[in-house]
Amino acid sequence: MSFRNLGGLCAIALALCANFASEPAHSAEPIRAMATHGATTPPIGFVQFCRKNLADCIATASVAPRVALTRQRWDEIVSINRDVNRSIEPVTDQDQYGVEELWTYPTKGKGDCEDYVLQKRKMLIARGWPAGSVLITVVQDSQAQGHAVLTVVTDRGDFVLDNQETLVLAWSQTDYRYIKRQSPYDVSRWESIEDRRTDYMASTR
Repeated sequence: MSFRNLGGLCAIALALCANFASEPAHSAEPIRAMATHGATTPPIGFVQFCRKNLADCIATASVAPRVALTRQRWDEIVSINRDVNRSIEPVTDQDQYGVEELWTYPTKGKGDCEDYVLQKRKMLIARGWPAGSVLITVVQDSQAQGHAVLTVVTDRGDFVLDNQETLVLAWSQTDYRYIKRQSPYDVSRWESIEDRRTDYMASTR
């Protein structure tokens, strides 16, 4: 299955009104951080987005940023995930723009999964999070559909901000199969993710 075109495949998030956890959730899964294994092609929507928003696609680091997850930082990701999910009406690119795929900021208050991700990433960077610690990530859900989430890289593990989930979860607590994400060393480049969790296939059978 191709992950070049995600817009038409993103499932629509509906009622997003559940309460958020006040502390990071702890998973029984021992793999706290995603493992990557080499460069891969970026989604075409990302490439097109960067042509129009070059400043948002330039950031390099000699060491991958891993933010200390203080209570303040945790509250930031929880509140931004909540506020963006509540403020944006879920709609496909086809319905809004008449095209299959268009990554853009949701300036009209509507968008699909990539637009939620872009907005959350922008807001976290404005709060001082390094660009290499908030990574656009492509996943496959249990229905074999493509989806985009935001991975937040911290010293307590990798957490996921998702328009289909009210809680901020450790990546290993989700039912997704992780495919690829931005490189923390150069956010214009992408890396394949080696999803080593043994419980994924069992959870989708």
